[in-house]
Amino acid sequence: MAIIETGTTQAAALHQRIRARLNGALLDVQASLPERLYLTVDAAHVREAVRALYEELRARYVISVGVDRRRGGAGFEALHFFGCDADHVRVAVRVGLDGERPVAPSITPIVPGASWAEVEMRDLLGIEPEGHPNPRPLCLPDDFPPDVRPLRKEVPFDYKVDGRTSRPFPYLEPPPGTTVVQLGPFFPVLEEPSQWRLFVDGETVVGADYRGFYCHRGIEKLGDSALNYNQVINLAERICGICGCVHSASYCQAVEEAAGIVVPLRARVVRTIMLELERLQSHLLWLGLACHIVGFDFVFMQAWRLREPLMTLAEQLTGSRKHFGVNLVGGTRFDVPLEKFDAVVAAMAVVERESMALVKAIQDDDALISRLKGVGVLTPAEVRAMGAVGPTARGSGVPLDVRRDHPYAAYEFCKFDVVTHDGCDVLGRTLVRVLEIFESVKIVRQCLTLLRDTPEGDIIADVPDTLPADREGMGSVEAPRGEVFHYVRTGERNGPDRWRVRAPSYQNIQAVPLMFKPGTQVADVPITLGSVDPCFSCTERMEIVDRGTGETRVLRQSELEALARADMGRRRAAARAAVGAASAPPPAGDAP
Repeated sequence: MAIIETGTTQAAALHQRIRARLNGALLDVQASLPERLYLTVDAAHVREAVRALYEELRARYVISVGVDRRRGGAGFEALHFFGCDADHVRVAVRVGLDGERPVAPSITPIVPGASWAEVEMRDLLGIEPEGHPNPRPLCLPDDFPPDVRPLRKEVPFDYKVDGRTSRPFPYLEPPPGTTVVQLGPFFPVLEEPSQWRLFVDGETVVGADYRGFYCHRGIEKLGDSALNYNQVINLAERICGICGCVHSASYCQAVEEAAGIVVPLRARVVRTIMLELERLQSHLLWLGLACHIVGFDFVFMQAWRLREPLMTLAEQLTGSRKHFGVNLVGGTRFDVPLEKFDAVVAAMAVVERESMALVKAIQDDDALISRLKGVGVLTPAEVRAMGAVGPTARGSGVPLDVRRDHPYAAYEFCKFDVVTHDGCDVLGRTLVRVLEIFESVKIVRQCLTLLRDTPEGDIIADVPDTLPADREGMGSVEAPRGEVFHYVRTGERNGPDRWRVRAPSYQNIQAVPLMFKPGTQVADVPITLGSVDPCFSCTERMEIVDRGTGETRVLRQSELEALARADMGRRRAAARAAVGAASAPPPAGDAP
């Protein structure tokens, strides 16, 4: 067993506790950094290791990752990641698996929130989770070839499907005496496709079945196979329409950790400012949509109006209202110079002042409070079991916040409060997001002071042209919806050999069915689902498949634009034809 000194009191103490608990089960222990522990166990002891971490040491489940390492002669691997938040340490349990028939004992019976991740490993890599309680298909379409595992190294990123065999999806049977009410895959409240089958008795919801992954875009395969490290950043930034900077920052941190790159302080401060601007935009966007769902359109209009100064500020700082393009491996593309400080200060003053009016409008509206209070209840125990994060967890009184628990960027230099609410309901999640607006303003102001005290110009490290291969790194960022986690294993081609993305919605959506407690009404479902701010695209991670020929290809921007313009032209022509038909005089002889 190789033991590496951890170097900090918290990590060293945790390391000793783990060794004492798992003595004899551990094959290897490595600490690549003081805050990182990689535990290698054999398959026979993986449940013992997970149980010790999750139940005895109270570690928080993050995600599970499958890795194809057969080219290096190591077979497959399954890694289960946990956060020991009180100790500021992340732990990975690594299990080596057979290269011909990889089978790993399922940890879902111990950690319910691991369900999707384990099934995804089976769908995309063929790693079978033995003993999984609900092994239904997750990621792949019904007619995808059953013998093809897209993330295996022998499958090219531009793989062309030769033939298809339809396999009906095994939906859950509704309880006796109930009716199935189907929401989706297309539903007015949701901007992206997902399917919810509600089992209802009258107007009461007694259960639910979820099917998603209609938006799976194959981004991890592209990152693992075709792109270099900095090209992946552009892809990561487009995982989510609102949290682009979050994903690119988390990815860059994972690569920087793997390669041992130290990011200059000024770049870390710039990242922090842009991440908090993104949080402010997102919270105001969500607040407007949530109030629109329940018919409180005053807050909807005011929140979106207040978001505009932030969008304008982002454009002044980055050239873009949404996709900032700020991050590079080793630092940032640009600085926030002194001459732009006044614009930042002015925007923060407007947001802080006018958000007070939004808080008052929400807290003083008895009808809104009664509409949200007691709806979509998620207990702290359920938060832990499903691995829920962000305002979904903090709205249940669970004080999880990566900015404090696992500091990154410049958050270690900032003072802020982790906002929680013990309501465990939609109202609690709403108030957490509203009050976090003021904490973000506080952080941005502190970052401006840090920039004044940090010499200008040093915003990127000296990054070598080729990064070392076969190194591992973790990157975590507290996105507006909760923790974003990226895992990177560096490769020989100067790009990732394995890149795994876990968005907060990946865990939070799994918790939604638990929110349909006895007495939940059908009318409560949209706002309950909306309260976790679900992002299905970033959860599911597109390429175009011709079902007739089996050809698979990725559209260029010009092709996508041409298709969009052609579709708009057809819609306009159809609308003009419909208007013309409606206004045409009736045929001769018809009654007026």
